[in-house]
Order: sequence, then C-alpha cells, then structure tokens
Amino acid sequence: MAALGTAIVTGELAPDAALDTVALEERFGVSRTVVREGLRVLAAKGLVGARPRRGTFVAPREQWTLLDPDILRWRFAEGVDERFLDELGEVRMTVEPAAARLAATHRTDRDLAALEDALAAMWAATGQRAVQHVEADLAFHHALLRATHNELLIQMSAVIEVGLRLRDQFVHSVLTSESTDKHAEVLLAVRRQRPKVAETCMRALIGKSIDDVEEAKAVGRLAAAPATTG
Repeated sequence: MAALGTAIVTGELAPDAALDTVALEERFGVSRTVVREGLRVLAAKGLVGARPRRGTFVAPREQWTLLDPDILRWRFAEGVDERFLDELGEVRMTVEPAAARLAATHRTDRDLAALEDALAAMWAATGQRAVQHVEADLAFHHALLRATHNELLIQMSAVIEVGLRLRDQFVHSVLTSESTDKHAEVLLAVRRQRPKVAETCMRALIGKSIDDVEEAKAVGRLAAAPATTG
C-alpha cells in the first residue's frame, strides 16, 4: 500500500498512531485482504508494528528501513525532502571516495572498460537536461562501485541510484563539461592505480554536488536549480 506508506513516511500518520484495518479499508477503498497484505509489506520495511492487546500501529522512525527504495521514494511524494538530500550527500561523501580508493587498487580491465563507456556516454550527454544524462552518470557510479570488488559496497549502488534519481527531480541538473571533467579525473586515477588521488578526486566531485544543492536551497529555487550532476 504505497498510499499508506507515503502517509507514514511523510508524517501524516505519526509514530505510535493506531492503524485500524476497518478504517483503512474505508479510507483507501480496498478489501480487508489488500489491507492485511499491505500491512505485512510495510511491517517488513519497519514502518508498522503489532502487539497483543495494542493492535497494529505506526512504528517509531528508528525502526524504519530508511535505505529501502520504496521508503526513499515515499519521502519525496509531497515535495523535496531537504533532510534527505543533506543525508544523501553525507553518505556519498563517506562511501564514494573510499570506493574510488579501492577501485584504484582492485580494478580490472573489464572494470576500466565499463568506466570508460560510462564516461563516453557522459560526454555525449554534456549540456543536456537530467533526463538525458542521468543514466550515463549512474552507470559511471555503478561501475566504480563494482570496481571495488567489495560486495557490501556494491550493494550501496541501489541507494545511490534511488537517491540521485530523486534528487534530480527537484535539482534539475544540467551535465556540464566541468562535471564530466571531474569524472574523467577519477577515472584517470583509477586507471593509473593511484588510490589516494582517486579518493581526492571523488571527494571533490561529491563536494561540488553538495554545494550545488546548498546553493539551490539558499536561493529558494531547489525545484529548479541548475546544478551539475555528481
């Protein structure tokens, strides 16, 4: 039940609020079977809890699976979530520079080919709006994470993908040559197997992406800010 999940994640239904199945049937115009299945799915995501005598209720936020792709999407259901954009920047700044460092150490020829293909697609999309370039940008970051050959880091690609897609709905990015140049610097360091340089280049790339979001927030035009991609 995406509608119920959205109501919970956006705060319309506060933590500890009781969830009555009959009321939910009426509110969403669905059968009891659909409500029960929806609650089961939301419970698996940590959004809903149930206890004897108390019944079903909205779970505390600390129990939510915040990296779940559905929850990430629901957070943007009613507009931009600035807290999420800030947290996404912090996560990327923590994860991706380290990934670049590892990629420079562990990359294979196949990994380099994937990164080069993604960078070529980014050059082809330079000057285009988000809808044209986002796939190439994501392909580069996916390839970089795969080049670490660390299964746990590779799993982060799903979070980064959802986060970037959602960000670009509100920060309407234009892929500039400056941004593509920064990706090229990361690739060059990875190709030359220079881990410290790769980490530094990626930190600069993510830092520029964060600055773009902050600038958009500062001028109050987050939904239409011309930010570079990262």
